[in-house]
Amino acid sequence: MLFKLNHVNYKFPNGIPGLNDLSFEVNEGERVAFLGANGSGKSTLLKLLDGLIFSSGGELRVFNRTLAPEAFSDPKFRGEFRQKIGFVFQDPEVQLFCPTVWDELLFGPLQLDISREEAESRARDALNLLEIPGLKDRSPYQLSGGEKKRVAIASILTPNPQVLLLDEPTNGLDPRTQKSLIMLLWKLFKAGKTIILSTNDLSILEDVADRAIVLSENHDVLADGPPDKILADRGMLLKANLIHEHHHRHGGNQHLHPHSHIPDHEHQHEK
Repeated sequence: MLFKLNHVNYKFPNGIPGLNDLSFEVNEGERVAFLGANGSGKSTLLKLLDGLIFSSGGELRVFNRTLAPEAFSDPKFRGEFRQKIGFVFQDPEVQLFCPTVWDELLFGPLQLDISREEAESRARDALNLLEIPGLKDRSPYQLSGGEKKRVAIASILTPNPQVLLLDEPTNGLDPRTQKSLIMLLWKLFKAGKTIILSTNDLSILEDVADRAIVLSENHDVLADGPPDKILADRGMLLKANLIHEHHHRHGGNQHLHPHSHIPDHEHQHEK
């Protein structure tokens, strides 16, 4: 067991609920996607798993220890946790702050007391894996959106984490870059990484996950299962606001078409 959530709740500082009564487990070696409409709590959930915020109620355990502020007062736990868990924000600019891409890739491992020689070896490997060796001496702020995303992923790979948390990783990417990123995530999964990501793009679901956890607009778990079963449940997807029904008429017939990012649309016809 990697993560275990037991009736976890989260409220924002203004008292507005962000997550309601979440209970599920994520095991090492899984590929899990959190699905949900905008505002359902996907990003909040990932931040909870990364220890950036803490639950308002219930219990969240990681590596068999309660993930709470006091856990991070233990230097050993804090170091191990930050080494084992890597987080890629939806907006890569949030986590890019060094003068050059090379400095960005070295920052993480050097903070973990990894030797400079080893850190540089890892940085070179990450540049090659992400196919961005030409960006080594560039400023992150002068890169395209897709390049920034690749650098952000490379920067969390250099500490060699066990678990990758990615918030809307394909958001804003062109089709070629999106395909390349999906292939990279597959390689990382096959190399033994646990992949946990959020998305509301149903067209990529079966390519990036073996399990989907759907969050409702009430911020609770609406469904949990394999992607094919999730995508086949049109009623649930409508309830989650991940697809919508578009009404129009042909002659005397009214047609209901579920619209979504699912590649193979099914059509319902009503008289």
